[in-house]
Amino acid sequence: MPLRVIFMGTPEFSVPTLRAIADAGHEIEAVYTQPPRAAGRRGLELTPSPVQREAERLGIEVRSPVSLKSEAEQQAFRALRADVAVVVAYGLLLPKPILEAPRLGCLNGHASLLPRWRGAAPIQRAIMAGDTETGMMVMRMEEGLDTGPVAMVEKCAIGPDMTAGELHDRLMHIGAALIAEALARMERDALTFTAQATEGVTYAEKIDKAETRVDWRRPAGEVHDHIRGLSPFPGAWCEIEIGGRLERLKLLRSTLSDGAGEPGGILDDRLTVACGSGAIRLVEVQRAGGRPIAAQEFLRGAKLEKGMKFS
Repeated sequence: MPLRVIFMGTPEFSVPTLRAIADAGHEIEAVYTQPPRAAGRRGLELTPSPVQREAERLGIEVRSPVSLKSEAEQQAFRALRADVAVVVAYGLLLPKPILEAPRLGCLNGHASLLPRWRGAAPIQRAIMAGDTETGMMVMRMEEGLDTGPVAMVEKCAIGPDMTAGELHDRLMHIGAALIAEALARMERDALTFTAQATEGVTYAEKIDKAETRVDWRRPAGEVHDHIRGLSPFPGAWCEIEIGGRLERLKLLRSTLSDGAGEPGGILDDRLTVACGSGAIRLVEVQRAGGRPIAAQEFLRGAKLEKGMKFS
């Protein structure tokens, strides 16, 4: 028998899972997502989330409360009489009455190998830490932050130059297939759970703008992981003087390279930059107000030379 499902998600990362649940023939009673946010050049237009747009395309009721803490919201949630709620990057805290409302509980698709990288930014943090492997997990939600028992896992290698954006896209499709399989097993009463390990717990704190600036004094490997872990958003950045004016430059792709010199110093005409130890070569950058471009294209317009320095 198809399950009665409540889906809860907000960004593009959640959309493939919503589609997979619909394609599997489950009865999606409602979709919960974050309210429309101000967008546009002046911030005046209210833009619905990617999940809301997909739910409307599928003809599913959309609910976007600012909180789930009120008795009225909790009663409205219970009234859906769902078998299970599926949560993927929703963005709101689920209080205990919400967690306990569905007959079979709440499943969460989480983008890490728990208990490593519990929290808000597991994809970015895994790359920034230099991890070579991550994955998607399906877990049953509890009141603690990503502490619930795990039902399913699929691992994913992190390539040496892979960006957070590339890993995001790979994991969102892995996660959609994993949730679909978890629901199929749940239909057969064959979904089992295993408690998370108590050792190896780390937390993926939300990315703070204050940590996005590149520190060229760090070793090359750490600088490289910093750049790719923040690409494409919010983007690691540095400053350099171009045409007599200090300009901010977003760094989107890099690779490890040979070389040594004063941290931040440009070592050659291929945009190899010295770090605290070793060097990286910039591959893709973005000037303020511009589009992402290859480093060689950037150099044709910026006229940077060996000996100049990023700060």
